[in-house]
Amino acid sequence: MAQDIVSVDPGSPAARAGLRPGDRLISVNGHEIRDVLDYRYYCESSRLLLEFSRNGAVRRKRIRKDESEPLGLDFETYLMDKPRSCVNHCLFCFIDQLPKGMRETLYFKDDDARLSFLQGNYITLTNLSAREQQRIADLRISPINVSVQATDPEVRCRLLGNPRAGDCYGIMRRFAEARIHMDCQIVVCPGINDGEVLQKTMEDLAALYPQVDSVSVVPVGLTKHRGGLPALTPVDAAIAGEIIDRVDAFGDACLEKLGSRIFACGDELYRKAGRDLPPWDYYEGFPQFENGVGMLRSLEDEFREALAEKPEAPAARPFAVATGGAALPLFQKLLQLLADSCYAVEGRVYGVRNDFFGESVNVAGLLTGRDLIAQLRGRALGQRLLISVSMLRYGGDVFLDDTPLSEVSEALGVPVIPVPNDGRAVLRAFLDLN
Repeated sequence: MAQDIVSVDPGSPAARAGLRPGDRLISVNGHEIRDVLDYRYYCESSRLLLEFSRNGAVRRKRIRKDESEPLGLDFETYLMDKPRSCVNHCLFCFIDQLPKGMRETLYFKDDDARLSFLQGNYITLTNLSAREQQRIADLRISPINVSVQATDPEVRCRLLGNPRAGDCYGIMRRFAEARIHMDCQIVVCPGINDGEVLQKTMEDLAALYPQVDSVSVVPVGLTKHRGGLPALTPVDAAIAGEIIDRVDAFGDACLEKLGSRIFACGDELYRKAGRDLPPWDYYEGFPQFENGVGMLRSLEDEFREALAEKPEAPAARPFAVATGGAALPLFQKLLQLLADSCYAVEGRVYGVRNDFFGESVNVAGLLTGRDLIAQLRGRALGQRLLISVSMLRYGGDVFLDDTPLSEVSEALGVPVIPVPNDGRAVLRAFLDLN
């Protein structure tokens, strides 16, 4: 199927070859271009034969370019196709736990292998046809991120509410044989996929090493909007401790046998259990950083490293930090480290309760603008309020509840400054150096 070209990047190989908006790309080196994966894979070569149509007439054009240099064509959508939605009915689905009335895009459940490869999204493998599985193997689409949850077919079918969910481990074995790299996730739902089920899942995934060399283990997230949904047991301190003990014991065994821990618990589990975070080396390069594994450890160690360099700083404007309960102790610690290093700064840290989703949700990335306004209005905020950039969605200036960043700033009477999840950036923000 031909792909409509909506624009051509100036100076690109495609522009030099004379392609224009309105042309329709048919094939590259004889391969039909169905979507972004085909386009990117077949356009990697330094010598291309493009077949395209213009005003109904089919044309061909030979192009030479540097290998891996972008061809320079832009299409109507990023995927050059419709995104593939989730066909599961997961017991723990966070989207099912959203309140009504939010923007429509937040309710879309994507489960698209192409977005897993291109943007790091997690997929369940339940909507992959045999043809798509073979294409991933043939094109070496790697890495992909897989939400495993359990390798026991019966347990996984129950968790995902899909009779096809039990095929997951077989698909992963075929991908491993094709040398496809997979990063994985296990969302632990107490009483369902913890205990011996979790142990078996870890053993199965370790058997796929090194194609599987990174698995995050995180607690199920439950909001207060679960009306009509199955009852699930939350992860409390005792359960979190049991999960950590099991995962870390198996990780130790993997480290000794394979040279890698493979499995790492999310920061939230350590906070729930009231335990200290593991050291830097535990995280083996932080491959699951964006999944909340090692983010707090990385922040602290990067902050300490930057602080040891004794950056010069003028008098910083007084400030406040707003964060979720999970990161509250860390930011209080960072502020104390700054004071201990004789920097004269005036700062406060506020833990904001998540009334929008429910108090059990305590990560900063799920705080909303309305909760910030309701709980911080009238508080001592100094001259600026620092927040994690992960609180913002939709182009970087809107919270999850559609409250604009500017509205929060106006309501609180101070600039609200998003700060990256990076210890050096946090130190610069504290010292007013940004």
